Amino acid sequence: MCKQREKIIALIAFLFLFGGMIPGQAQQDNRFEVSKNLDIFNALVKEVEMFYVDSVDVEKTVRRGIDAMLGGLDPYTEYYPEQEMDKLKFMTTGEYGGIGSYIRERKEGGVYIIEPFEGMPAALAGLKAGDRILAVDTVDVTNKSSDEVSALLKGVPNTKMVLKIQSPYDKKPRRVELVRKQILENQVTYYGVRGDGVGYIYLKGFTDKSAQEVKNALEDLKKNHHIKSLVLDLRNNGGGLLESATQIVGMFVPKGKEVVSTKGKISQWDRTYRTPNEPLDTVMPMAVLINGGSASAAEIVSGSLQDMDRAVLIGQRSFGKGLVQSTRELPYNGSVKVTMSKYYIPSGRCIQQLDYTHRNADGSVGAIPDSLTSVFYTSKGRPVRDGGGITPDFKIEEPETPTMMYYLVTDFVLTDFVAHWSQKHKTIAPAEDFEVTDEDFEAFKQYAKEKNFTYDRQSEKLLKNLKEVAKFEGYMDSDSTIFDTLDAKLTPDLERDFDRNKEQIKKLLASEIMKHYYFQKGELIQSLKKDEVLDKALEVLSNPELYKQTLSAPEKTEEQPVTPKPKSGNGGGDLAYRYNQGLV
Repeated sequence: MCKQREKIIALIAFLFLFGGMIPGQAQQDNRFEVSKNLDIFNALVKEVEMFYVDSVDVEKTVRRGIDAMLGGLDPYTEYYPEQEMDKLKFMTTGEYGGIGSYIRERKEGGVYIIEPFEGMPAALAGLKAGDRILAVDTVDVTNKSSDEVSALLKGVPNTKMVLKIQSPYDKKPRRVELVRKQILENQVTYYGVRGDGVGYIYLKGFTDKSAQEVKNALEDLKKNHHIKSLVLDLRNNGGGLLESATQIVGMFVPKGKEVVSTKGKISQWDRTYRTPNEPLDTVMPMAVLINGGSASAAEIVSGSLQDMDRAVLIGQRSFGKGLVQSTRELPYNGSVKVTMSKYYIPSGRCIQQLDYTHRNADGSVGAIPDSLTSVFYTSKGRPVRDGGGITPDFKIEEPETPTMMYYLVTDFVLTDFVAHWSQKHKTIAPAEDFEVTDEDFEAFKQYAKEKNFTYDRQSEKLLKNLKEVAKFEGYMDSDSTIFDTLDAKLTPDLERDFDRNKEQIKKLLASEIMKHYYFQKGELIQSLKKDEVLDKALEVLSNPELYKQTLSAPEKTEEQPVTPKPKSGNGGGDLAYRYNQGLV
């Protein structure tokens, strides 16, 4: 117990000391504060472990303290003990040893396969979305969490395992033998030709392999498909390695161009990243697609290409993460991923949207209002702003997603239906041609009814709250008919809600079916049908005059002021990967 406590205290000491690197008197004062607080913390751990009425799990208790301490800084500064280092490795390389599938835990219990990867052990063994994992080798996992099951499934490549699997359409479980493999998740999920000679590349993240994958795709499109323009799709790309972003920008602009600079507390560590290699193409018309899920390295690529007037941006405003993280080794083989700087793209702007140094009374962090952002200018003089992500040149609003769609996915209604549906449809049309029929939609609706599908209606909750406030303030005494009318309109009606959202539900159903038959690539191809953002990109790229005009400086009515690049920065982060499911 004492040895474990000493390990944890050493870790806390390192974290505190790392934050105290300030020159002069301030550094001396801060070191005293570090020493004082470490003494207090050390004494607290000893006293609690020795005298608390019940036994204390020191490691778990202190881990909560570490997570709370780092969580008060920003969401990106995180501690990884030795047993979690595989997560950190996956962020940077996209590689791990396992079966190649997302898994997820149901609310009622049990861990399920939800998305196998094409060509990986899970898919090769015939595992499908909706299959429940009952046992891993001799270990019963019926009551284990997804994290616990994930740890059992991961391991050394080429080692065998036997899974006990229960499919939703089978009465009895079956045994599945498979061999773990070094899983390398492709970051270029799909590329091809859209419209009249327009190349299309979808990049899902930035690992150390991403630049090479983009290069291979681009060279193939140019050599074998003779494309005349290019769409780079970075929607829902959560970011990754800054160096990878710099390499990808370098494929489209001359060698030696500044892509991004980082500035933090320690000026000696400030860096400027320039394009490292000769480009592949500096003149081909280019559009980059972004949305609110495009963050970090995805914003470096899109923002740099916008600042250099090299590409037209289309979609929705990006996430707004202008922070850079680096990993630092800790005692006992752990690491901390710590925010160390902010990044600035070529115009001089930092696109960080949230200021974590100024929190509201409830601990929340507010976005910088547009009125407080500053104007910067691209290489041709186009005005762009800092402090709120990357704003596209053409904004295409995404339709609101009804609440029921969320519950159809998270409650496994959609997954289970497709599992049963697939038993009646052994083969389907290619991804490019497949369409969900009205008959399929009606079958899904009937299935949801039979499963007594319910979901939280936010409007119903808000009306209930409004009623309580109105009653408290005396408004219900005079006339409550307006609430009765609203009550009638908000009465749950699954038939009505399904029909009202028919087109969106059909699209969601088609996406799940594609994953079942054609994996992630099929899902992406399906999603590009009736895609207003992609359609706008094709329109702009097919109109040379519009493309040129969009990237040209606006006509000046008076001389524009030049906003200088900032000289210093604080905070920082760029290793960002966000997964809602376990990966094994």
